[in-house]
Amino acid sequence: MRHTLSVTVENEPGVLSRVAGLFSGRGFNIESLNVAPTLEEGVSHMTITTVGDEQIVEQIVKQLRKLVTVIKVVDLIEHKAVEREMALIKVNAEDAKRAEILRIVDIFRCKVIDVSGDELSIEVTGDYGKIEALINLLVRFGIKEIHRTGTVAMKRALQG
Repeated sequence: MRHTLSVTVENEPGVLSRVAGLFSGRGFNIESLNVAPTLEEGVSHMTITTVGDEQIVEQIVKQLRKLVTVIKVVDLIEHKAVEREMALIKVNAEDAKRAEILRIVDIFRCKVIDVSGDELSIEVTGDYGKIEALINLLVRFGIKEIHRTGTVAMKRALQG
């Protein structure tokens, strides 16, 4: 099962390696990792996505909470959350296939950010499923490069 962990940490040297060490020490893979400062001085926010069963992720969450530099850990699978990631995709786009690729780009509400004679570079933003679906459709045209940001996520506001 795919888990997204929201981790608030003190922004100091070594925090990232300690957090990553918890995962690697248990033979667990981090699928994506985003870290950025928050509005609060000296505090950063990590969004970590990983795949694993409930028990292992629960153990990792407990271990993360024991780290001195970790302020808060939330497994967003337990909450309603919004998740986004961005990808840049360079795809072969010979004249015969270009119109079809542009229709797919339009359907997925992507942006063409660079054009050459035989390729298009596309920017897509959305949840993990949307980006995977787009990649699956573009594979048959020949994807030259993909660069993904990984997931950023936050709990939804309480709904009345």
